[in-house]
Amino acid sequence: MMQHKSEALWFYRFLSLVYDRIVNPLHWTRAMRTAALAPAFADFAPRLRVLDAGGGTGFTSEGLVLDYGVPPANIDLLDQSPDQLRVAARKPHLRGVRLQQGDAERLPYPDNSFDRYVSAGSIEYWPHPSRGVAEAFRVLAAGGTATMIGPVRATNALSRFWCDLWMLFPTESDYVRWFRRAGFANIRIQRIGPEPYRGVRRHGLIMGVVVVADKPVFSAPAAAAASAAANADAFADAFVDAAAEQREDDASRPASMGVLRRLLFAGRFALGTVAGFYYFVLPLVVMLFARLFLKKPAAHRRPPLLAVPLELADAL
Repeated sequence: MMQHKSEALWFYRFLSLVYDRIVNPLHWTRAMRTAALAPAFADFAPRLRVLDAGGGTGFTSEGLVLDYGVPPANIDLLDQSPDQLRVAARKPHLRGVRLQQGDAERLPYPDNSFDRYVSAGSIEYWPHPSRGVAEAFRVLAAGGTATMIGPVRATNALSRFWCDLWMLFPTESDYVRWFRRAGFANIRIQRIGPEPYRGVRRHGLIMGVVVVADKPVFSAPAAAAASAAANADAFADAFVDAAAEQREDDASRPASMGVLRRLLFAGRFALGTVAGFYYFVLPLVVMLFARLFLKKPAAHRRPPLLAVPLELADAL
């Protein structure tokens, strides 16, 4: 359902009212945010420029400001939902952040505009994830770092069925493939989730991942060749003709939602709501399940964030 941009736009018109009170506490907590951003921002220099793509209500950007001292003036926050952006605009810690309505798969920024790219909880809404990752590569300056936080496909059959009705849940190898094809190097990936979820992935339930990758420092000819290869791979992975793309753009405008499309949306929304209910209720069930039945890993056995070698990530 949520890979339809126009429908996601309408969905967030309502969800923006309660997003920070319901979604983040269950799926994207402050502790997760701090840990996920550490690899790219622990040694952040004040002059560096940051793009928060699909930044929504600004929860991730708040973490950059509060936890890592990133000046708000250094941050551009982009989201397709004006309702989400209005929530972000009211947050005192984000005063000075540049808010931009736009598409993460077609970023409205020149090449090499940013030193850090971060996107949290957005890739699952992208119709063409490889295109969005290629855009991240394009707008990053050489030597820049991208951080992507997103869901990962469940191995439990029931979870997988409901999640597939709701939105995209990539595998770990999907993430690695998209980043490699875009041209990124030094790709690191690690599962992440709220503290009560620790250990549940092996039981087939839903977790998330953090992907951190660097844009290599190329010579000019090598950079041009890498950019061309990345664009070709992204195009081959997500071929959409120009006419269809224009129709998607038109459909993303609320005024273009005709009666038939609104009826179809209502049906898809109802089905997706059932899946979404499962998605939101599942964390509560997981917390109880984890506390009652799962043995908490010993502290010395827990790997640090992003410690999974790339070779293991490929095999996942």
